[in-house]
Amino acid sequence: MNTVQNLLLTRHSLAMGQDRGKYDFYIGLALAISSSIFIGGSFILKKKGLLRLARKGSTRAGQGGHAYLKEWLWWAGLLSMGAGEAANFAAYAFAPATLVTPLGALSVLVSAVLSSYFLTERLNLHGKLGCLLSILGSTTMVIHAPKEEEISSLQEMSKKLVDPGFVVFATLVIIVALIFIFVVAPRHGQTNILVYITICSVIGALSVSCVKGLGIAIKDAIAGKSVVTNPLGWILLVGLVACVSTQINYLNKALDIFNTSLVTPIYYVFFTTSVLSCSAILFKEWEHMGADDVIGTLSGFLTIIVGIFLLHAFKDISVSLATLAVSMRKEAHVASNGTTSNGNYELLHQANEDVEDRELGLPFDSVSRRNGTMSSSLDH
Repeated sequence: MNTVQNLLLTRHSLAMGQDRGKYDFYIGLALAISSSIFIGGSFILKKKGLLRLARKGSTRAGQGGHAYLKEWLWWAGLLSMGAGEAANFAAYAFAPATLVTPLGALSVLVSAVLSSYFLTERLNLHGKLGCLLSILGSTTMVIHAPKEEEISSLQEMSKKLVDPGFVVFATLVIIVALIFIFVVAPRHGQTNILVYITICSVIGALSVSCVKGLGIAIKDAIAGKSVVTNPLGWILLVGLVACVSTQINYLNKALDIFNTSLVTPIYYVFFTTSVLSCSAILFKEWEHMGADDVIGTLSGFLTIIVGIFLLHAFKDISVSLATLAVSMRKEAHVASNGTTSNGNYELLHQANEDVEDRELGLPFDSVSRRNGTMSSSLDH
C-alpha cells in the first residue's frame, strides 16, 4: 500500500513540476516580449523629447547640451528603458536563454514600426518585409523553444558551472577574447568590423550566464531562501559587471568606426549564436528537444536574421509597391514594343521620380541593441 502511495505522490510531484515549468515558461515569454516593447518604446519617447528640444532651439545633446534633463518625454523614455531592462533581466530567471535572447530582436522591430507612425520616418518595402520575417521567426522560436528549465537553484547552478564541458567552453571564450583584445584588435580593429563585434559576442555568452544565475538567486531570495551568504551570487555579480563593461566598451568602438546599419545585424547574429551555444553547453536546454524542435528553433533564428538584415541593410533605399509598379509597367512597355522612344522613357522615369519624391521622408534612425539597450544618433 505504501509503495502505491509513494508512486502516486511521485507522479503527482512530476506533474506539478511540469505544470510549474510551463507556467514559468509563459511568465518568461511575457517578460521578454514586454521588455522589447518597453525598450523599443523608450527609443521613440527619448527621440521625441530630443526633437522637441531641437525645435525650441536648445543646445542639442550631440553638441554637448544637457537640456534633455528638463524634458519629461526624455525621462519617460529613460524610465521605459529601465522597465524594459528589468523585465529582460527577470525573463532569464523564468524562461530558457534560448528563448529570451533571440526575442531581443523584437525591440528593433518595435522601434522601426513606432518610428514610422510617431516620428514620420520612412519604413520602406524591405523594412516591412523585415518586420514580417522577424515576427514569423520569433513565433517559430517560441513554438519550438525548450519549455522546461534545467536549473532552478543556485546549488544546481554551481554544479553546472564546474561541468567539464562548460569549463572547456568558458576557457576557450576567455582565451579567444584575450587574443582578440591584445593581439588582433590593435592591428585590425580599425579596419575589420568583425574584430570588436567578436569580442562583444563571445563575452556576451558569459554575461548572459551571469544574468541567468543572478535571476535564479533573486527568485530564491523571493522564495525565502538564504542567498546573501552564498559566494556564488557575488561571483556572478562581479562577473556580470566585468562582462558588461567589456561589451559596452568594444561595441561603442565598433559603432564609432563602422556603419550602424552593418554593426547591428552582425552583432545580433554573433551575440545570439554565442548565447545559444553557451546555453546548449551550460544549461543543457537542447538535450530534451526533439529533432523537429531543434530544426524549428534554428529555422526561426535564421528567419529573424534575414528580417533584421532587410530592416537595416536597405533602410536608406526608397523602394515601395508604387515604385515597383512603375518599374513593372516600364519593363512591360519595353518588352511589348521591343524598343521605346526617348519620350516614353522620360515620362516613365519622371513618374518614377515623382513617386520617390512623394515617399521621401526622414531616414530611419539607426537603432542598436547594446547588451539590452538601445541608442540613437541624437543621443550622442
